[in-house]
Amino acid sequence: MTAVGRPDPDAAALNSAVGTELFVLQSVASSTISEAGTRSTIYLSTLSSGLVAIGFAGGSPALLATLTATVFPTIFLLGWFTVVRLVDTSVENITVRRRMVRIREHFIGLHPSGPDLIVLDNPRTGELGVRYERSSFLFTMASMIGTVNSVLGGALVALLLIFIGVPSLLAQASGIVVGSLLLIATLTYERRRIRDAYPD
Repeated sequence: MTAVGRPDPDAAALNSAVGTELFVLQSVASSTISEAGTRSTIYLSTLSSGLVAIGFAGGSPALLATLTATVFPTIFLLGWFTVVRLVDTSVENITVRRRMVRIREHFIGLHPSGPDLIVLDNPRTGELGVRYERSSFLFTMASMIGTVNSVLGGALVALLLIFIGVPSLLAQASGIVVGSLLLIATLTYERRRIRDAYPD
C-alpha cells in the first residue's frame, strides 16, 4: 500500500504479470501432454502397421527377411527418437509444474484466506491426490515407449540371427539379452536426464 492508502501500482503490475505467467505455464503444460500423447500414438501406429506388413510377408522368407531388415530398424530408430523427445517433455512438464507451484505460493500470501482456497502439495496425499516418488519415472510415456521399443530391438536381433543360420534357441536368447540391455539403457537415460535437471 502507498502512503495515501492506495494500492501499490508496482504490486498490482506484478500480480498481473504473475497471473499472465501462470496462464502461459498452464498452456505449456497442456502442450507437453498433448505432444507426448501424439508422439506415442505415431510410434505405436507405425509399429502396428509394420507388424501387419511383416505378417503378410510371412509366406515368403526372402520378402520377410527384406522387410525385417528395413522396416524394423526404421521403426526402432523412430522409437529412440520418440523416447528422447518424450523425456524432454517430461523434464519440461516438471519444470512448468514447479514454476506454477511458486506462483501459487505467491498468491497464497496475498490474503489470509489464501491457504484455504489455494491448496499446495500435501505431504500425505501429494498434489491433486498423486504422490510422485523417485520410481515414478517408470510409469511415464517415455518408459512405456522405451519398453515396447526394447522388445522390438530384441526381436529384430533374434530374427536377423535366425536368418543368417544361428540356432533358434540361441537367437532367441540373444534377443532377450539385447532387449533387456536396451530397456536398462532407456530407463537409465531417462532417470539420468531427470536427475540432472532436478538433483533433489
